Amino acid sequence: MNLGLRNRRALVMGGTKGLGRSIADALAEEGAVLTISGRDQGRLDEAAAALAALGASGASGIVADVASGEAMDRLADAAVAAMGGVDILVLNHGGPPQCIASEMTEADLVKWFQHIVVSPIRIANRLLPAMRERGWGRIIVVGSTGMQQPIPNLALSNTLRASIWAWLKTLSAEVAPDGVTMNVLAPGTILTDRTRDSAAALARRKNISQEEALAERLAEAAKQIPAGRVGMPEEYGPMGAFLASDRAGYITGSMIRVDGGRIRGMV
Repeated sequence: MNLGLRNRRALVMGGTKGLGRSIADALAEEGAVLTISGRDQGRLDEAAAALAALGASGASGIVADVASGEAMDRLADAAVAAMGGVDILVLNHGGPPQCIASEMTEADLVKWFQHIVVSPIRIANRLLPAMRERGWGRIIVVGSTGMQQPIPNLALSNTLRASIWAWLKTLSAEVAPDGVTMNVLAPGTILTDRTRDSAAALARRKNISQEEALAERLAEAAKQIPAGRVGMPEEYGPMGAFLASDRAGYITGSMIRVDGGRIRGMV
């Protein structure tokens, strides 16, 4: 299927690895022009070269830290300067540390509220007016199934991602008449660097190898997934490319799950 994304201009935050990279890869394969952000210029340059090799009409990387609102302003302006505008904005960032609800601290709530809520809203507000004026735009939030079904050991993530979901659901109705769609793309358990990092922590706690810990983690997760396995990044990104396309112009204010059937609720 030709999604009609050639030369569409996409800014993918956190685009060097993981879920952000999987969306960037899928957009590159469709011929989009890409700007990706991250915290390491070397990794950004490597990823941009790989995206160009996949078929991106152009690819560049800009250092930006989602912990800073001012950095979001600079990122938005630099992306516009690099590409001539931004048609597609993928809001993505690292996740907060694991904890149960009774362990959440005020300091962590404040710190991660900036990452998960304030900075994404700030950069979206900076880029939305031009999308609305052009009569076309796509905003995709890399979310979590914890937005619908809280994950017990991710209480901080559950709490704050609920805020960005409520913002998106509210704003999507305001901008829909202007041809701008806004959706959450919620992964289940996907084999990313974050999954491997959690396995490394498990390995240290149990004094076993990282390979053994990863196998244990994946086997345990698979028990809760009707598909019987965890997902791969290349199974996630293409849905992001579809949501960014003209073909998805009637999908907005929605949460699309890529979770192997893990969420059993019908809402």
